[in-house]
Amino acid sequence: MYVGAALAVGLFDALSPSAVAVLRLLGAAAVLLAWRRPGRAAWRGSRLVRAVAFGLATALMNLAFYEAIARLPLGTAVAVEFVGPVAVAAVASRRPRDVAAVALAALGVALIADVRWSGSPSGVLWALAAAGMWAAYILLGKRVATAGNGLDDMAVGFAVAAVVLSPVLLLGGPGSLDALGDPAVLLLAVGVGVLSSVVPYVLDQLVLRRVGQARFAVLLALLPATATVVGLVGLGQVPGLLEGLGIVAVIAAVALRSRDGDAGPGIAATNADRR
Repeated sequence: MYVGAALAVGLFDALSPSAVAVLRLLGAAAVLLAWRRPGRAAWRGSRLVRAVAFGLATALMNLAFYEAIARLPLGTAVAVEFVGPVAVAAVASRRPRDVAAVALAALGVALIADVRWSGSPSGVLWALAAAGMWAAYILLGKRVATAGNGLDDMAVGFAVAAVVLSPVLLLGGPGSLDALGDPAVLLLAVGVGVLSSVVPYVLDQLVLRRVGQARFAVLLALLPATATVVGLVGLGQVPGLLEGLGIVAVIAAVALRSRDGDAGPGIAATNADRR
C-alpha cells in the first residue's frame, strides 16, 4: 500500500489528485476483471447493487483522500480520516472493553499522526469525506465479503465505479489528456491500482469473512503504527516520544479488542469461517 502511495505522488505532477484516484480505480478494475472473470450472476439483481455500492464507496474514499493530501500534511489527513473506522468500532461496541479499545486506538492514532490543524478548511472537509467513505467501505465490504463472492463482486463494483467516475479524467484540461496518452503514466496507474487497491482490498475481503467489522475497524489502526515501523526500518526515521507512546497505545487497543468476538447478526463470523 505504501509503495502504491509513493507511485501515486509521482503522478500528481501530471494529473490532478482526483484523476490519479480514478486511474488507480481503472487499473485495479482491469486487473480484477482479467483475474476473476465474474459470471453473469454477478452483474444482476441485488448482488449487483451491493457490489456497485461497495465499489463507489471505495472509489470515493480514495478520491477524497487524494484531494485531502494535496491540501493537508499527510499525518493530519490520515488522523482525520481515521474518524471513520474508529466510529465504526465505537458504534459496534458492546462491552466496556470495546470502548476502552476504541479510546486507546484513537489516542494512539492521534499521537502517531501528530495532528496539526493548520491545513486549509477544504482539506479538512476532504479528509472528513474520506473518513465517511472509509466507514462505508467497512460496512459495505463486510456485506460483500460474507455474501460468499467477495472478490468477484469487488471486480464488478470497481468496474462500474470506474465507468461512472471516468468523466473526472477530463476535468484537468488538455494537459491531463496529454498525460493520459503517455504509456508511462498508464503503466504507473496500473501499478498504483495493483499495489494500493488489488492487493490490500483482496486481503481485506479475506479478513472480513473471518472477523467482525468492529474488530476489523480497530485492526485498521495498525496502519499508522506500521508506517512508523517501516519508516524506522527502511528509512531510518526514529520515532519521537509521542509516536512511541502512540504505537504502544494502538498495540494495546488491538490486543484488548481482539480477545473477544463480535456479537450480533451480520457481525459474528459464520460457523464455516470458524472452521
